[in-house]
Amino acid sequence: MAGTRTPTVAGVILAAGAGTRMGSPKALLRTTDDEPWLARAATLLRAAGCDPVIAVLGARASEALPLVPPGVATVVAERWADGMAESLRTGLAAAGATEAIAALITLVDLPDLPPAVALRVLGEGADASTLRQAVFGGHPGHPVLIGRSHWAAVSAGVSGDRGARSYLVTHGVTEVECGDLYDGRDVNRR
Repeated sequence: MAGTRTPTVAGVILAAGAGTRMGSPKALLRTTDDEPWLARAATLLRAAGCDPVIAVLGARASEALPLVPPGVATVVAERWADGMAESLRTGLAAAGATEAIAALITLVDLPDLPPAVALRVLGEGADASTLRQAVFGGHPGHPVLIGRSHWAAVSAGVSGDRGARSYLVTHGVTEVECGDLYDGRDVNRR
C-alpha cells in the first residue's frame, strides 16, 4: 500500500556503567581484534533491523564517545552511578523521542552475542504491547524487546542496579529460548 511505513524498532545499547569488576567502563573496551564493544553492539542491533540505534553512555562518556560508530545516536545517563535502572530509563526516554513502537535493548558487555539471537527475539516483528526476552537454558538474558506502551511503567518501576525483569515477569513476558545460539553470559572480568 503506497505511503505505509513499516513500524520501527529502536535498538538501545546500555553502556553507562563504571565496569568496576572489569577495572574500566565496558564502553571503553575492545575485542581481541581491536573492535570496540560499542561497535559490536551497534552491528548486532543494525543486523536485526533496528533503526535508530541509541548508545547510552555514562562513566567516562567523553572517552567512550569516539568509539560509537557513525549513525548511532548517543545519550548520556547523567546519574549513571545510580545503576542500570538509570541507564534503562535514559535509553527508553531517548527511544521515546523517536517514532519507534518498541525497543530492543542489549548490553555492551555481550560482545560475542550473535545477531541470530536478536533476530529470534524480534521474531515476526513487534507492536507497542510486545514483551519478549532472550533466555539461555532457561536463564533470562539480553536482548529484551519492550513495546512502547510499557516504557513509562518500566521506567517508573526500575531502581538501582536491577533491570526490568520483575516487570517483565509480572506482565507476561514471552521468553525466547536462545541457548542453542549463545551461552548468554556477559563479560565481567578481563
